[in-house]
Amino acid sequence: MPRSRAGDLLSRIGMRVPIIQSPMAGVSTAAMAAAVSQTGGLGSLGIGAMTAEQARTIIREFRALSDGPLNVNLFVHQPAKVDPGRDLAWLERLAPEFGRWGRPAPTSLREIYPSFLDNIDMLEMLVAERPRVVSFHFGLPHPAQIDALHRAGAVLLASATNLDEARAVEAAGIDAVVAQGFEAGGHRGVFDPDVGDSRLTTVALTRLLARSVSVPVIAAGGIMDGAGVAAAVALGACAVQMGTAFLATDESLADAGFRTRLQGSAAHQTVMTRVISGRPARSLSNDFTRWGETVPDGVIPDYPIAYDAGKALNAIAKAAGNLGYGADWAGQGAPLVRAMSTQQLMSTLIEELRAASAAMQGRTEGGA
Repeated sequence: MPRSRAGDLLSRIGMRVPIIQSPMAGVSTAAMAAAVSQTGGLGSLGIGAMTAEQARTIIREFRALSDGPLNVNLFVHQPAKVDPGRDLAWLERLAPEFGRWGRPAPTSLREIYPSFLDNIDMLEMLVAERPRVVSFHFGLPHPAQIDALHRAGAVLLASATNLDEARAVEAAGIDAVVAQGFEAGGHRGVFDPDVGDSRLTTVALTRLLARSVSVPVIAAGGIMDGAGVAAAVALGACAVQMGTAFLATDESLADAGFRTRLQGSAAHQTVMTRVISGRPARSLSNDFTRWGETVPDGVIPDYPIAYDAGKALNAIAKAAGNLGYGADWAGQGAPLVRAMSTQQLMSTLIEELRAASAAMQGRTEGGA
């Protein structure tokens, strides 16, 4: 990817530094996103689990705090296949875990939020509110949705975990591809979770895409400091997307149990699991992921139906004082997390990036 096109993308967005804070639905906040954008990066909000009105409210909350660019992220998964027999069997399997906290398992499961593919209200809201960037996870929107968002002035991003997905992103007319390495926290962006995952690392995937597609590449996964940002840019990325690095910031909604595990041995033991939500996702090791270690994927309901049960179990356990059943999404860089305000973290990252870039330049000149 020519540097000029990569620079053009950052300029169109309004970024001064190549750092995008990951959307992290359920953890990121308007205050976090605003602090990132105010310091030259791109703040993000995950709105895939929200209604259109809830999303409108948080977009406006961001705008009350910052005049910088905002990225809103949407889930573009294929609608779940409802299987009452499988759902019932899943609830029966979970019943002993509910019973540990003195409550019965639910008697049914719901598809707790729709895919953007079917969400007309969300599209209309985005066209009206005109966020600077709209990004997609789990797949691609319909061509008409892409056209509508482009006409509204949005820069569009989409995640890819392999070259085939990245080429689909490019062919769809999306403006840039987010190269999500296997070490990244949270949900894998695979378009089809039932097809074998190539499990490419961020380094391998970023370099592969930088050499193989014509759209700018954004590296995501395992990047925790300014040296990591500089390394990703050297591989051909125009920017990086960082999520785990922001988990322990003051503005994060991570609860006490999550923050405690981030500071302990669990940070060194992330696992890829489907049991929480129905899709592969990287989480810190906790009571729920350990319970799920022997559960075969084929018995778990589709995303987000399985998430209905996972959220219910977490709420019941939490009410009983156990914080071990949450969606503790975090990447393999979790041991490097730093607790500080988002503004302090961004300032630190920028200084580290400058130092690392200068060191790289010095080594290049010294070897010339």
